[in-house]
Amino acid sequence: MEIFMETRERRVGTVSRGIRCPIIREGDDLAKIVTDSVIEAAEYEGFELRDRDVISITESIVARAQGNYASVNDIAEDVKAKLGGETIGVIFPILSRNRFAICLKGIAMGAKKIILMLSYPSDEVGNELVSLDKIDAAGINPYSDVLSLEKYRELFGENKHEFTGIDYVEYYGNIIKEAGAEVEIVFANRPTAILNYADSVLTCDIHTRARTKRILKAAGAKVVLGLDDILTSSVNGSGYNASYGLLGSNKSTEDKIKLFPNECRDLVLDIQKNILDRTGKHVEVMVYGDGAFKDPKGKIWELADPVVSPAYTDGLIGTPNELKLKYLADNDFKELSGEALKKAISESIKAKGDNLVGNMASQGTTPRQLTDLIGSLCDLTSGSGDKGTPVVLVQGYFDNYTN
Repeated sequence: MEIFMETRERRVGTVSRGIRCPIIREGDDLAKIVTDSVIEAAEYEGFELRDRDVISITESIVARAQGNYASVNDIAEDVKAKLGGETIGVIFPILSRNRFAICLKGIAMGAKKIILMLSYPSDEVGNELVSLDKIDAAGINPYSDVLSLEKYRELFGENKHEFTGIDYVEYYGNIIKEAGAEVEIVFANRPTAILNYADSVLTCDIHTRARTKRILKAAGAKVVLGLDDILTSSVNGSGYNASYGLLGSNKSTEDKIKLFPNECRDLVLDIQKNILDRTGKHVEVMVYGDGAFKDPKGKIWELADPVVSPAYTDGLIGTPNELKLKYLADNDFKELSGEALKKAISESIKAKGDNLVGNMASQGTTPRQLTDLIGSLCDLTSGSGDKGTPVVLVQGYFDNYTN
């Protein structure tokens, strides 16, 4: 008699667990701490590690263990050396106390005058300066119109952020003045608009930075740099990030930032090997920062880091290769039900090819990088506050209906 499936089926698919760890300090052996914490959690909570489990480590503890910090003075010195220290156009920053405000302080300390050009009605990741309804009512074309601070206030008044309660226009202006620089604030979405005010430009956008730099250079700007060009090497012994500079940094103290972690491929490989040596299980390991998801109410896109994952093991390369169960049930096997339907779908999954691109039965599955998907799951699991779970164990992510 043919036995189609195991007598006892698993009743749970993907599980995401936040793993508590000690507070990480500079110089800690992070590979050992993560390995110990995951194995101890499994023993204490009564679950087992399996092949293809994913261990994810938040970028913040990786950078902390690396000691990858810099001061506002370090930022100021690098900005002054690379952009001349006179009038600098600072364009398209995101509106964030944690992400950009402290960077702006250091930038302003390295200049005599800052022309701050803000995109509107919102920044790159969706933080709103003014609503689209107000833009429409004022008859403004945000694609072409350049607004002075006075015109912005006349048309739109004060606009506080929905979640933080901050008027970022006033807040950023005060940061620049308190750092000792003059400030002029304008609102525009065309990169070249800044060239009417300054020819040395620091573009602060994240995911559109390459295009912005290209446009400004083609338009004849004297100096064009991005946040990814500042602190790409150490200044006075500071931390740095060779690939991303200030991108992905966070506020640490009032005068200090934690940079995005430097090269950490060795870390994920070490953890993978440690787990294999101690448990016999081959797990995947990744470092993650912001997830790649958008809040439908606030319209804020979470991804303020340059990438979701700066390092991961080889088993996390690629995109999902999945069939849509409801498509199979509603189309290919619409005449079947019960055990016959279950068997037909299971056989389709077992017989699927390695590449389902273009296959109608895969439509509606998520065509994104595995690290972006898993990183988003982990970011939501770990949170950004006081949960104390900077490591996340994801089990069953690569399972399907037949497992």
